[in-house]
Amino acid sequence: MKKIKLLSFAVASVLVSSAAYAADFNLNVSSSLTIDDPMFKGLNQFKEGVEKNSGGKISVKLFPSSQLGPDEDVLEQARSGAGVAVLVDGGRLAPFVKEFGILGAPYVATGYPEMRKLVTSPLVESWNQKLRAASGHQILSFNWYQGDRHLLTMNPVSKPADLAGVRMRTPGAPVWLETVRALGATPTPMPWAEVYSALQMKAIDAAEAQSPATYGSRLYEVVKYITKTGHISLITGLVGSKIWFDKLPPNLQKVVRDEALKAGDTASKATIDSIGNYEKMMSDKGVKVVNIDIKPFVASTSVVYEKLGYTELRKQVNAVLGK
Repeated sequence: MKKIKLLSFAVASVLVSSAAYAADFNLNVSSSLTIDDPMFKGLNQFKEGVEKNSGGKISVKLFPSSQLGPDEDVLEQARSGAGVAVLVDGGRLAPFVKEFGILGAPYVATGYPEMRKLVTSPLVESWNQKLRAASGHQILSFNWYQGDRHLLTMNPVSKPADLAGVRMRTPGAPVWLETVRALGATPTPMPWAEVYSALQMKAIDAAEAQSPATYGSRLYEVVKYITKTGHISLITGLVGSKIWFDKLPPNLQKVVRDEALKAGDTASKATIDSIGNYEKMMSDKGVKVVNIDIKPFVASTSVVYEKLGYTELRKQVNAVLGK
């Protein structure tokens, strides 16, 4: 009996100890990207920074390769108050707050410095507040730069007419659909995880993506050309739940947002540093990486702003960027 009592006391002590050290809040972070993508350098930093600077009160778990489901499903989980966040582009948020769509519009800004200036501006912060009210989402930070997106095709491309009749994969948001259409192709919405097999089975003819994601998904095995149009500077945000976020004490809210911003900068720098190496590795595997004159594509995609009702908003964006 004495041994049983001692054992029971030991088990109880372990349980009490575990409960004492359990996090008060849990956050599961989802991404469609693989763990090899530069974004994960930032996501790992975010996890470590939040857990450390919250004193262990917030636990963060990372889920690559859409393990929690498609981005849209995770966004819905966040709306319901779940402790989840997901890296998504502005186009996925545009159905809730239209202004976010312009972040994925063609040639809206050049590279990371301009995109970061825009997404950390009071203009975009005002959209964040609108999003909280409209959909119940909370932006943690929107400075996660994944690189410029290029055309992935089976045939050479130098002008929009070369894409006539080409079925090109795109996310389903209106800004992506209209951009791909303006580039000259036929937009074909589908989840990123299905792109490789769709190209392999010829269900689609082409795709468009940034180099880290292209390499991570091994699309160099199923396309012949990467044409550097840079039609979208892909900036993404770490988007979670307003309900979950508002349960945090103010000091922990600050920790989460501060760490998200710092980690976004780390991820973005890792992306910028990696681009040349990714292009070289894909070129070494037989893909032709081609630089072209992008002026015809800049001209052809200018209609996207008018079609989506972003003409006036683009003026506001240009004012932020000093253009």
